[in-house]
Order: sequence, then C-alpha cells, then structure tokens
Amino acid sequence: MAETYRKILVAYDGSPSARNALTEACRLARTDKSWIKVLAVLPSYEGDLELIGVSRIGETISGPGQTLLSEARAIADAAEVQVLTNMAQGEPYDRIVHVAEDENCDLIVMGRRGLTHLDRGLIGSVTARVIGYTKKDVLVVPATATIDWGHLLLPTDGSACSDAAVAKAIAIAKARKSKLTAVSVAYTNDEISALAPEAVNILIRHAQKLLHDVTNQAAQEGLSLTTVVREGEPEDAILALAADIKASLIVMSSHGRKGLSRLLMGSVTEHVIGLGDCPVLVSHCGIIS
Repeated sequence: MAETYRKILVAYDGSPSARNALTEACRLARTDKSWIKVLAVLPSYEGDLELIGVSRIGETISGPGQTLLSEARAIADAAEVQVLTNMAQGEPYDRIVHVAEDENCDLIVMGRRGLTHLDRGLIGSVTARVIGYTKKDVLVVPATATIDWGHLLLPTDGSACSDAAVAKAIAIAKARKSKLTAVSVAYTNDEISALAPEAVNILIRHAQKLLHDVTNQAAQEGLSLTTVVREGEPEDAILALAADIKASLIVMSSHGRKGLSRLLMGSVTEHVIGLGDCPVLVSHCGIIS
C-alpha cells in the first residue's frame, strides 16, 4: 500500500476550489517528490461544423482548454513545481477516471465544487462521479483548505470498504507520523433513545468492538490511536468530532452501510465531503462493477 503518492492527477477547471486543489497538490508533490499531471477536460463540440468553418474548429474547441492549462502552469510555476499538462474532450468525470487509469496515477486531487451549473449540490457533480467510478484514491480539497497530514480522523462502520479506509489511514499515519483518531458512530435519534434504550446500548457496544479491532490493527504496525464512540446521525457526528479535535484530514471509504449507488459515493461520505472544513481522502476498496 502506498504511504506516499508518486503520481498525482489534478483535475483543473479554473474554479476557486480547483485552483486551491492544484496549489495544495503542488505543495504535496514538492514534499513527496511526486510528479503531477494537470488535466483540463472540455465538452465535445456539438455545434454546426459548416457554420463555424473547418479552420476555426480546432481553436473553438481547444482555446478554453489552453487557457486553463496556462493558468495551471502559472500556479505550478509560483509553487516552483514542474507539471505535465493534458487536455481532453468528453464527459469530464469519464476522462478524469480514464486518464488516471491510463497514466497509472496513485491519487486524484480535485476541488469540492466546479464551475458548471450542475455543481450546486453538496459537492460538484464531476467530483461525485469521479469518486463513484474510479479505483484510485481521491483527495477532495475545499477552496480554503490545506493538505496537512498532522491529525487524521478515521470513521469506521465495519463494512468491507470501511476496512480498506482503516488500512489506508494506518499506513499513512505510520509513514507520516500522523496523530490518528478513529470514530465509530452508533446511529440513534430521540425516538430510538426513548423507546429502545437497550437497542442503543447494543449499537454502542458494537461500535466499541469495531474500534477495538482498529486499535489492534494499529498496534500491529506499532501505532497507538485515540478512539471515540459517538451517537446520532453518522455524518453529523463525524463533522462535529472533526471540528472538536481540529482534524486536518478525514480518511473515508467510498461506500458504507448507508451507501447509495456509485453515481454518488454514499450519503455519509457525500455529506462529510460537502460540509466539512478539511480535505477528505476517499480510499476505495476495489468493489466497483
């Protein structure tokens, strides 16, 4: 398992979130001695080729992309990092996923929201679809956040995909000497607490067992960690704890027990990415069909 990232793909669309993601990726690459490929994706031209004229088709299609890549190179130059650039046409999420695979990248770095009219939800539609379809790790960076490995927060629910995130977080913490806090949330609400208190106790004991297992895994790698059990809605509990402990990065899986379809990535992960203040590293378990 990679503890550092050798090849980083940064998806760039010129949005504030993407500019910050590229800036932070450059800082990471300088530290890890990685190389970066910056990808700008343009939609396929769907106009009337006879009206525009053959000589102007290339300029019409590639002009905006060259502008984006020039911006990206300027950001990289300011960070004193050399980058490779690539421009592609098609569905943005599809091109990002395929370029990351073709180039054998270890990590995709993206902003939380883009510029398109579709990017109005918790996170941008392109980011959501990349997370849903790629087999690579995806690091989502909010527009004002920095990439910092100092204190990792690891939510776990015992699912197979969550187990992959546990392994990833432990490997990162060991390699980067990060502080690590693991949390398991017992899903409760006022009605459950009032009408079925014993059920709540069962959920809490289950959460404690999951954290005991994580503690043992970390101990095998010579690591100690802090464990926390919280009650309530998982996404709310995770975000509240991240704020309380001033987590610098949250490590999550793409699908948990409340997962939806791969079009998004699971409601808990989606909410944590969309509403949190720090970057979220989404680690995949390889279950993509």
